[in-house]
Amino acid sequence: MTTTDWTVTPTHPDHPDAVALLEAYYEEMVRRYHGRPVRPGEVAAAMADEPSHDLAAPTGFFLVAHRDGRPAACAGLRLRPDWAELTRVYVSPAHRGHGGGAVLLAAVEERARAAGIARIRLDTRSDLVEARALYARHGYREIPAFNDDVYAQHWFEKVLELTTPAARAGTD
Repeated sequence: MTTTDWTVTPTHPDHPDAVALLEAYYEEMVRRYHGRPVRPGEVAAAMADEPSHDLAAPTGFFLVAHRDGRPAACAGLRLRPDWAELTRVYVSPAHRGHGGGAVLLAAVEERARAAGIARIRLDTRSDLVEARALYARHGYREIPAFNDDVYAQHWFEKVLELTTPAARAGTD
């Protein structure tokens, strides 16, 4: 998917671009949660506590968005039996305000629909006000808790409209 100066590509979470974005994501999550600079080893510990290896086929996928040819944002989708979990949504500070979040959500939703996924859920924290606003702007609605993640304070869901091949052809 390409829009203006963004290009989104599926990327394995172990790819160097993905790892760099995930490290930046965790650094920001740790810093914002604790309200202080990140201490040595905290990012590595957070990444070990919440690995991203399942954000690859067959259990999920991971997208990296490049802006002007440079890795600038990421998002993952973890497949569940009846829905999928959106996670690791991150736009690097230098690229914020240029539509990267919207581009990522559109790409995730497009891939989810293609896989027959009808619902995307996510959890987030109260301090991530920009993320909550992004999700609300793009049709995600706050729902009751669907997990007991210690860091989760808000839960969202979006029901995707699935289009069958027959419906696309106008024969439904």
